[in-house]
Amino acid sequence: MSKSKESSAVASVLAYMLKQNRPYSVQDVFQNMGKDFGKTAVQKAMESLTAEGKLVEKIYGKQKVYSANQSLFPVVDEAEIKAMDAKISQLNSMIKGESECVGKLETELQAYNRLITTAEAQTQVDKIYPEIDRLKEKLSHLKEGRLLISKEEKDALYKGRERYVKEWRKRKRITSDILNSILEGYPKPKKHLLEEIGIETDEDLNVKPPDS
Repeated sequence: MSKSKESSAVASVLAYMLKQNRPYSVQDVFQNMGKDFGKTAVQKAMESLTAEGKLVEKIYGKQKVYSANQSLFPVVDEAEIKAMDAKISQLNSMIKGESECVGKLETELQAYNRLITTAEAQTQVDKIYPEIDRLKEKLSHLKEGRLLISKEEKDALYKGRERYVKEWRKRKRITSDILNSILEGYPKPKKHLLEEIGIETDEDLNVKPPDS
């Protein structure tokens, strides 16, 4: 590598290390500088700068870490540091306030996004109004005492009711016969048997089959 190239590498590495002012390995600097120089050139530059006292080298196991010599930086006034800390605190408070504001706006946006569109609302209205008219007509018929079902429909309902009541009575009788058979050899009261097998009777629920 030519002398000018070496000098350029040294100057670039020093400028980078002073600007970042944090520990780096040779590999870190090589990658972070966009590989403007080869790794060997970066390594030689950092070793040269260390020899000149512009960088400080520390070894952690097999890893060498370099940082800018802090004596190269101007002494910072204590009052200036406190002012910067206060400014940082102020900016953090502003960021917090802005974050809360953004959070509220995002919540409002989510609520708006959940609302239906005008077109969707109109579609629902178009469906609702015919249903309202139908229910109004039905209510009017009820108030006037009009027959809302045919005789055939009425007869079918009564026949269905009769069939279900008959089945209810039949099943109740069968269940009673089975329980009585069990109770003949069961040493405890009927109530205990019902609780043990988990049966609820019509009497427990205060219901009974209709008379007709």
